[in-house]
Amino acid sequence: MSTDAVDKDKRRFLTLATSVVGAVGAGFVAVPFLASWMPSERAKNAGAPVEVDISKMVEGQLVTVEWQSKPVWILKRSKETLDNLPKNDDRLRDPHSENTNQQPPYAQNEDRSRKPEISVLVGICTHLGCSPTYRPDIAPADLGDDWLGGFFCPCHSSRFDLAGRVFQGVPAPSNLVVPSHYYVTDTRILIGEDGGAA
Repeated sequence: MSTDAVDKDKRRFLTLATSVVGAVGAGFVAVPFLASWMPSERAKNAGAPVEVDISKMVEGQLVTVEWQSKPVWILKRSKETLDNLPKNDDRLRDPHSENTNQQPPYAQNEDRSRKPEISVLVGICTHLGCSPTYRPDIAPADLGDDWLGGFFCPCHSSRFDLAGRVFQGVPAPSNLVVPSHYYVTDTRILIGEDGGAA
């Protein structure tokens, strides 16, 4: 056997072995690098839908949950509350929710909800991002005789009714946002997805 043939075989083997080891090494480097581009579990959970059990809620109760690092209010409204909503219409900036960026199509109604008795709102004022307070009381001294319950922003005095509709003459430019949501069952709401059909 000639020395040229032995050298070529060794050379081919060493080239192949080096290529394999290099490819494996590149894989060990590439996998963690590419994995670092993926969002963390915490980041995934921050934007994930949130399921809420409303079976124990009583009329007038407001429950706050966190979704996408924002407070989301779920309010169980009484028949009286629902009957009072139209009484505010002439004092509201957008009483018929015509600004379609503020709610999904299925909540573009008088109640701004899928079910009239349950309101789902992002609890952030549309002026500068403060969180309004829940003021269900009727005609309190500090809000006036025509106050029928709603949300009051202590930062700059913006006012919203119990459907999250903004009053005229306040700094907030638009209604509170209704997030996408749907009823998984009669007593469970999934916030963050619309469930397909309205």
